[in-house]
Amino acid sequence: MCGIVAAVSTRNIVPILVQGLQRLEYRGYDSCGVAVYDGGLKRARSTARVSELQREVEAEKLESGTGIAHTRWATHGAPAIHNAHPHFSHGPGPDSAARPGRIALVHNGIIENHDELRAALQAKGYVFESQTDTEVIVHLVDSLYNGDLFEALKATITQLHGAYAIAAFCKDEPHRVVGARAGSPLILGVGTEHSENFLASDAMALAGVTDQIVYLEEGDLVDIQLGKYWVFDRHHKRVEREVKTVHAHSGAAELGPYRHYMQKEIFEQPRAIADTLEGMVGIVPELFGDGAYRVFKDIDSVLILACGTSYYSGCTAKYWLESIAGIPTQVEVASEYRYRTSVPNPKTLVVTITQSGETADTLAALRHAQALGMTQTLTICNVATSAMVRECKLAYITRAGVEIGVASTKAFTAQLAGLFLLTLTLAQSKGRLSEQQEAEHLKAMRHLPAALQAVLALEPQVISWSEDFAKKENALFLGRGLHYPIALEGALKLKEISYIHAEAYPAGELKHGPLALVTSAMPVVTVAPNDSLLEKLKSNMQEVRARGGVLYVLADADSRIDSSEGVHVIRMPEHYGALSPLLHVVPLQLLAYHTACARGTDVDKPRNLAKSVTVE
Repeated sequence: MCGIVAAVSTRNIVPILVQGLQRLEYRGYDSCGVAVYDGGLKRARSTARVSELQREVEAEKLESGTGIAHTRWATHGAPAIHNAHPHFSHGPGPDSAARPGRIALVHNGIIENHDELRAALQAKGYVFESQTDTEVIVHLVDSLYNGDLFEALKATITQLHGAYAIAAFCKDEPHRVVGARAGSPLILGVGTEHSENFLASDAMALAGVTDQIVYLEEGDLVDIQLGKYWVFDRHHKRVEREVKTVHAHSGAAELGPYRHYMQKEIFEQPRAIADTLEGMVGIVPELFGDGAYRVFKDIDSVLILACGTSYYSGCTAKYWLESIAGIPTQVEVASEYRYRTSVPNPKTLVVTITQSGETADTLAALRHAQALGMTQTLTICNVATSAMVRECKLAYITRAGVEIGVASTKAFTAQLAGLFLLTLTLAQSKGRLSEQQEAEHLKAMRHLPAALQAVLALEPQVISWSEDFAKKENALFLGRGLHYPIALEGALKLKEISYIHAEAYPAGELKHGPLALVTSAMPVVTVAPNDSLLEKLKSNMQEVRARGGVLYVLADADSRIDSSEGVHVIRMPEHYGALSPLLHVVPLQLLAYHTACARGTDVDKPRNLAKSVTVE
């Protein structure tokens, strides 16, 4: 979602700010901007890509040792120049005329009481140029400023209700940037030369600039100046936060032979799974952290909290956890869980699933569960330094690598691999996994990279399907049992990047409503592994054909489903048992990708969406 980069230095930091924004482009945005101190406040803003902003920066000849930059994903106010960050304060002067701006500020998050604050500031004579909640913050800081920017920000945040990561500077204190975070991530980058220090929403923004990173904690405030910095906790007490060496991978990775990052990331899945399972020599609780053995022995149920694609990985894991480990499992959409009355059980293992580890709804749901007394927590996460990993007792870090495409692919399959390993570990701790079963499951997991490679070889057949789908405006996805969540994920991928309306249902639900939608114009994708539900699924497929529907079937090699009129079949290389979802999802990813290419959409940055959802 929104991205922040800020710096103070003895050198010109404008190229660093712009480069930082480019490295955050993968998060999704609809406007961007840079503001610097150059004897006063100067800025450049754009509703196009960062590359266009760079041209404007060069045209304006922006140069400075102090500045802030931002990529915005619109929440309050449409994507437009006047709503783009950074925002400047426009306060009342001594003669009631508008005083030139002295504070520049950027903000991630949502301020819930912005209307109330806006009215109070307008009554004082502050002039608003945007519809954003962020402009409320910059005017509030200005109204409280009395020569010390840090003190003004400290007073400001006591009046803010909601989530924020803030970076600001003042023209009257030109070598100083202050920041604060609550509910949105913010890091401090410690410079190694030029007396410089940085703030950013993501360590990736500072890749190649500094690898010395301080992860600010919830409620922290920070003051960076030339060659020095201070961190204060939520009680405004000076604290020391650990400086970690973080080798952030640049988002500007080479595409190589691929057209888009999404395609590249789909084809990186064999390596991502191999890396995620690296070092797995057996099923041992310590894979999930110190003390995992005691936690796993004590719990009697599992609660999974997640959003979007991660939620579907949790839905898949529910089948594994109940059938293999014998543990009652509940899967909740994180944004719903925290707002409903639930029945807490202290012996529940709360499992959060997130690619970024900064997903606002999932973090809030985790904290809600902890507040209810459910303190046995574990996260499946792709970022070892994230807030989610820091706040959970146990963790399994997937090693999918940086995922730049907004539509998740390799992070999803890596999550499934981690969740299957968790299932086996819990099954072992409950005495439900024999040595022979453990050996068979481990053998299957080690074979996953090779199995995925064989599935990727089906791409030409999927491209043929995509040519049909590109002409459609609606699609239906069907699955049963363990593969119903995979149908959901396939539908999500198609709608995310091709903008085709798609729905997924358990195939047995067809006659309870969705069958009314089936016509020759509605392609029906069916996930058909050779499992115990295959014969039932074949009956559901006949229901579709009887209504003139056209089937696109992902069938196992031995499922005895053949192509015929109105039935298009792609045969999977092999049946993979419990791990079949990891293989069947790959053709669905490829189908969405090639359909989007055929329709000419922005595959890696689909409209209205962001990679990391850090606001509620």
